[in-house]
Amino acid sequence: MAYTRKNVSRLTRTERQRFVSALLEVKRRGEYDEFVRMHIAHYKPDGEKGLRTAHMAPSFLPWHRKLLLELERALRRVDASVTVPYWDWTRDRTATSLPWTDDLLGGNGRRSDRQVMNGPFAFRAGHWRITEGVTSGEYLTRDLGRARNPLQLPTGRELESALADPVYDTAPWDSTVAKGFRNTLEGWGVGRGSVSWRNHNRVHRWVGGVMLGGAAVNDPVFWLHHAFVDLQWTRWRQRHRDHRYLPAAPPGARDAQHHRIVARHERLPPWDETPDQLEDLSGIYRYE
Repeated sequence: MAYTRKNVSRLTRTERQRFVSALLEVKRRGEYDEFVRMHIAHYKPDGEKGLRTAHMAPSFLPWHRKLLLELERALRRVDASVTVPYWDWTRDRTATSLPWTDDLLGGNGRRSDRQVMNGPFAFRAGHWRITEGVTSGEYLTRDLGRARNPLQLPTGRELESALADPVYDTAPWDSTVAKGFRNTLEGWGVGRGSVSWRNHNRVHRWVGGVMLGGAAVNDPVFWLHHAFVDLQWTRWRQRHRDHRYLPAAPPGARDAQHHRIVARHERLPPWDETPDQLEDLSGIYRYE
């Protein structure tokens, strides 16, 4: 029977406590850092050579869907009642709304060094030390809304611009794609600075701190954010039932993306599943 992922704003106090406790236990067991390492290893810009799976590629959505599912399985080995909630950033849009509460994810970082000082994931609480990252920092950092150069979270209208596009992705299958659901949702745009960050990308920028870059998994909000992104893929498929993951076949030998992206029926590293197999997981979980 499929279990349910809920909006974080609808979690009961007990559900919040159990989710946090399960995350801390997965961290204590050393499993959590494996997810951080995996994301760092597969976070490759399209300007580099080689296969891209996690970002700037069609497999952005199935790759993160699989990562999210594996984290959820780890949580449920600790407590079978736990599922990953989603954060609807089109509605809960301030640094004082959910999920930024003392009993859930804690709040913003302090002004001096952006260190998060409250909540269960604060370094001083003693349970959340960063050991895998792209810097030497040991503590969780955030800069919600970017104090020095304020940034707003994406709106429902901006999210709708992605959902309305019936085509999943288009050539050249990278960060420069101007149309298609995948990149409009992932959020690589033209220009420089805040105007180029859309939807998913802008949320990472709005949170700031360790949520910037390949080690973003070190902030537990990563999972709530990506659960909401995953929900958008579900909604897109419900709206455009005749459309599928693209490309259906690998780019040819003369194509610049040859061996650089994953087609629908190709294995999605580091796992054995294909995007085709990950398109519909309604038998495992559903959204409320």
